[in-house]
Amino acid sequence: MSERDDEEREFDIKWADGAEHKEPSARARMLAARWKENPPGPVPFRAGPDHVGSGRRSSWVSTAVVLGCVAAVIVLLGYINFRAPY
Repeated sequence: MSERDDEEREFDIKWADGAEHKEPSARARMLAARWKENPPGPVPFRAGPDHVGSGRRSSWVSTAVVLGCVAAVIVLLGYINFRAPY
């Protein structure tokens, strides 16, 4: 009998949107209470030009570092195999 009742009920987005009152989430309530006493300051959408490109290496430097490491590993493995007695 309860299965039949569940089939007759239809809960969809239209039904939820038609609700008279929607309770805000716990995070929204917490932020609203915090911001009531101490509102947040303005935050820029993007970083200023002084932060752009700081600390980034150019692509050729990164490529040279990777190829150098690969060459060092190849030489090391070749040296180990050359010295290993059979």
